Amino acid sequence: MVPAMAEGTRQDRRFAEDGVASFGEREVPEDEKAGLVRGVFSSVAKNYDLMNDLMSAGVHRLWKDQMVSWLHPRAGSRVLDVAGGTGDIAFRMLERMDGRGEVVVCDITEDMLRVGRDRAIDKGRLHGVAWVCGDAETLPVKSRSMDAYTIAFGLRNVTHIERALAEAHRVLRPGGRFLCLEFSQVVIPALSELYDLYSYSVLPRLGELVADDRESYQYLVESIRRFPPQDELASMMEAAGFEKVTYRNLSAGIAAIHSGWRL
Repeated sequence: MVPAMAEGTRQDRRFAEDGVASFGEREVPEDEKAGLVRGVFSSVAKNYDLMNDLMSAGVHRLWKDQMVSWLHPRAGSRVLDVAGGTGDIAFRMLERMDGRGEVVVCDITEDMLRVGRDRAIDKGRLHGVAWVCGDAETLPVKSRSMDAYTIAFGLRNVTHIERALAEAHRVLRPGGRFLCLEFSQVVIPALSELYDLYSYSVLPRLGELVADDRESYQYLVESIRRFPPQDELASMMEAAGFEKVTYRNLSAGIAAIHSGWRL
């Protein structure tokens, strides 16, 4: 399984150079990918949190808790959470800062942001969080204005990962920290085979039964397989200017948290 994944990431880079990007296992013109991704997340927005619970048996909540704990945001911090439309990370950040900080949620999909804003109202979170529609590759955020940048399960959906990483570096203040939580490469071969079987056989079917949307969840599975493995993403972060880059595997590498600093 590892060679296939490595080949996939190599292909993605060639496609980008040729003006073509991967959309799951399909090749599409690179200037169309963002719109296609937006369409996927508009389609799944209403059922996004429910489907995350069903697909991961609730484990995604523990992964997100671990990312926020590793960041350990201090009161008064400004955090940019990219691709965080439903607010899962933002609400955790605000709780950790005891409400004494600011989280800017930036997402390319307006429908996801609507879900997040509605959840904020339901939780009484009327202050300390801002909702911005924007692209991770061209963030509508001032340079050196953020203490931390987080992105959970969103980096694999951008057209050019290296541009998104460069933007993350740009908006961080010196001493600021980047954290990425993303599905990654399973490090136990036997588990990798079972995970592949579950991903390709169960998840799209679950999307069809619960959300009446098999196609979107098929894409989400395929996008995971196209994402760079742990060491390769770490190298890309270093190339973008991040220092002290490290990562932690979660659930034997089903997911991983990558950390880097702008120094």
